[in-house]
Amino acid sequence: MNLTVAKKEMFNKDENEIASIAKALGHPARIVILKILSDKGGCSCGELVSALPLSQSTVSQHLQELKNADLINWIEDGPKVWYTVNSRMCDMALNRFHYMLNRIRV
Repeated sequence: MNLTVAKKEMFNKDENEIASIAKALGHPARIVILKILSDKGGCSCGELVSALPLSQSTVSQHLQELKNADLINWIEDGPKVWYTVNSRMCDMALNRFHYMLNRIRV
């Protein structure tokens, strides 16, 4: 085995995407952020900071993880950014997790 190959390259695209989504969902703050965005239909980082017991920089880091997994959309409007849930990706993630978990359950 070639040790210079990135470990992620040893797995297929589907496996990497499921792992990326699972990582993004792996923190309770990110789950709450998705709930807030869903309930409100979207909001700014400042509104999320007001709703959470976390600093602005921590909320921004969590938003970045959700962006990396494509679970949220964002629209830049000057200095403000508006965040919404990426429903298409959430639907796809639900289907992938459902398929994967049905396949591996005993």
